[in-house]
Amino acid sequence: MSLSAAGRSRGRAVLKNLALTLIAIIFVLFLALKALQHFDAMVGRTAHPVTELTIAGRRVAIWKPAGPAPPGGYPLIIFSHGFTGCDTQSVLLMEALAQAGYLVLAPNHRDAVCGSAGGTEDWYPGKLFEKLQTTPSQKPFHSPDAWSETTFKDRAADLEAILDVVLGEGSFEGVSIDSGRVGVAGHSLGGYTVLGLAGAWPSWKDRRVKAVLALSPYCAPFLKQGDLRHLDVPIMYQGGTRDVGITPFVRRPGGAYDLTSTPKYYVEFDGAGHFAWTNLSKEYQPLIATYALAFFDRYLKGQADPMASLIANPPPKDVSSFKAAVK
Repeated sequence: MSLSAAGRSRGRAVLKNLALTLIAIIFVLFLALKALQHFDAMVGRTAHPVTELTIAGRRVAIWKPAGPAPPGGYPLIIFSHGFTGCDTQSVLLMEALAQAGYLVLAPNHRDAVCGSAGGTEDWYPGKLFEKLQTTPSQKPFHSPDAWSETTFKDRAADLEAILDVVLGEGSFEGVSIDSGRVGVAGHSLGGYTVLGLAGAWPSWKDRRVKAVLALSPYCAPFLKQGDLRHLDVPIMYQGGTRDVGITPFVRRPGGAYDLTSTPKYYVEFDGAGHFAWTNLSKEYQPLIATYALAFFDRYLKGQADPMASLIANPPPKDVSSFKAAVK
C-alpha cells in the first residue's frame, strides 16, 4: 500500500470514529432529554400553567370550566391522586374535564411527593427518590386484608373538607356550582379513596357524590372487607392490560367490577400500564378522556347519547374490553 493510500485509509477510519462518536453523543443527549421529560412528569411539572390555591388548609389545583354556566351552575369533579402522586399528576385529563364544562379540583394528600407538595422548583432526582423511599404506606399494599376503614381515612377527610367549603359557598373563585352534580375521580390509591367515599367503606359514604370514576384503582381491600354491592351511585372502572398489579383485581370473576352495584362500567385499554392515566404517558389520554367524559356527561349532565353510543358501537382498536351493566 502506498503512503497516500495508507493516509486515506487512516483518514477514513478517523472520520468513521468521529461519526460514531457523534452518533453516540446524540443518542446520549436524546436519552437525557427523555429522562428529563420523564422526571418533569413525575414531579408534576407541565407546560400548561396550573393554578393552585388553599382550601380548608389543603393545597389544591384548580381548572375552571369552559363555556357559559348552566342555569343551575357548573358540575364539580374532585380528583384524588395516586400514592406519592400529586395534584398535578394527571393534567391532560383535568384539562379535558374543564374544557367540557366541569369545575375540577385536585388536592395534595398527605402522602403527596411531586408538584407543589415538595416545592416543585426545588425538585431534583435524588430528592424525589429520597422522599419516595421515606413515605411509607399506612398499610402494606401487598396485605389488603390488613386494611380497614381507618386506612388512609385522612384522604377521605381531604375530599370532605373541600366539598364542605366549596359547596357551602354556592360559587367558588367566581364559578357557580350545582351542588347536586358532584363527581369524584381517582387514580390508584386515589381510586381507593373515591370508591371509599362512594360507600365501599360504609363509614366514608358521602351522599353528595353522584358519580365515581376509578382509574386503575387499588381496590383489593374492598373485595373482602368492604361493601361494593350497595354503592348506589354510578361507577366507571378503567384499567389496562399491562396494569398487572391492579387491573386483575377489577376484571377477574368475583373482582371489583362483578361485586359493584349497578349502574357500572368497565373499560380496559390494550397495552396500558399503571401510569397511563398520569403525565408520564400521553398515548391513551384521548381515549381515557372520551370514556371519562361520556360517563360524567351521562350522570352529572344527564346527556345519555355519548355513553349510549359507546355501548352500542364496537370499541376502538386500543380498547380491549368494555362492559356495562346499567340495570
